[in-house]
Amino acid sequence: MVSAFLDMDRRQTIAAAAVDASAELFPERGLGRLWEPVRDQCFQAGSDYLAATERFGNDHVLHQDPNGARLAFQNSVRQLVDAAQGVDAFYNAHRGHLEKATSTMSTIPVLAQQAKTVAQSARNALAATEQRYREYPSVVAASEELETAIAALDSARSRGRAESVRSDAERVREAASALEDAVKQAPDTQRRTEMTVSSVSTRLSAVRTRVDRLDPAYSALLREFNAASSADLVDNSSRSRTHIDQADIDLREAKQSLAAGNPEHALALMAEARSHLADAEACVDAVTNRLSTLREVRADPAKKEREVRFRLKDAQMFAVNQGLVAQWGSVLDAQIARLERASASLTGTHPDYWSYVVQLDSVEAFIGETVEKMRARP
Repeated sequence: MVSAFLDMDRRQTIAAAAVDASAELFPERGLGRLWEPVRDQCFQAGSDYLAATERFGNDHVLHQDPNGARLAFQNSVRQLVDAAQGVDAFYNAHRGHLEKATSTMSTIPVLAQQAKTVAQSARNALAATEQRYREYPSVVAASEELETAIAALDSARSRGRAESVRSDAERVREAASALEDAVKQAPDTQRRTEMTVSSVSTRLSAVRTRVDRLDPAYSALLREFNAASSADLVDNSSRSRTHIDQADIDLREAKQSLAAGNPEHALALMAEARSHLADAEACVDAVTNRLSTLREVRADPAKKEREVRFRLKDAQMFAVNQGLVAQWGSVLDAQIARLERASASLTGTHPDYWSYVVQLDSVEAFIGETVEKMRARP
């Protein structure tokens, strides 16, 4: 009976440890719930074993009722063997996962120690770099993140939370790697910033030249075409110059930051300057492209309509070839009326060519979307 108890207890202990590892590392598997009836059977068998031992552990009682003792011991052995077999059945049914959980759990202390070693290496690299580089915002932020990650790892280890230790150890490793990268890149930041400032200065001059062409182009729009064709562009000149002025301010502040030994702030300012320059260029392109488009349409108004009608005919043929006329034929046919309305809108001494273009573009986009829907049919 004692041998059966020790065997059951050993098996139950191994399985329980594996289940605990699974519950902590892979709670979504729900093995803790499946283990409960097996565990309860072990507890009951152990309880009955202790009761039999306590009742017949005295030699006097044992000799008084040897048959009762034999029956109690036999029942206890049977219960212990059944419980052990239940443990084996459960463990064998989930062996792969339980062994993985146990193996993973055993590596977690090693992961934590390795993370601390990597963190110390990053700290040493930081201490060895020049003071001016240690004051760069990217280096400061990376160092602070590493210290926060180390504190979280220490807390998880003190609480004995394996999954937290594993995730926090990975966070420490990532933070240490980020700090080392920041330290390595710091010496090159000054040179990169100087090149960026020079590049933005050149681009600012070029965009200023482009902006100077905006007002003449807008004036041509007003002279040559219906006022409605450029109503949405009336503020482009002032907006482009506002962006230019802000880019110039960013550039001057960046030069000051660079001279003060803060190239990272200068880089951030250069990113903002580039964004403003892109917006200024977009304002210019909107006007010059509009003028070019309207002149092209005015020279041959029917050209764009012919192109859209060709796309419509092509879409109709596709519907016929794919047997989709019943579903999409009327939808495509309705675009003919839209094309005719757009063409009929070109009236008067100064037709609104832009409205004409917008209507045709809308029809063309609708045709494209319809073709895509037909292609994507089940």
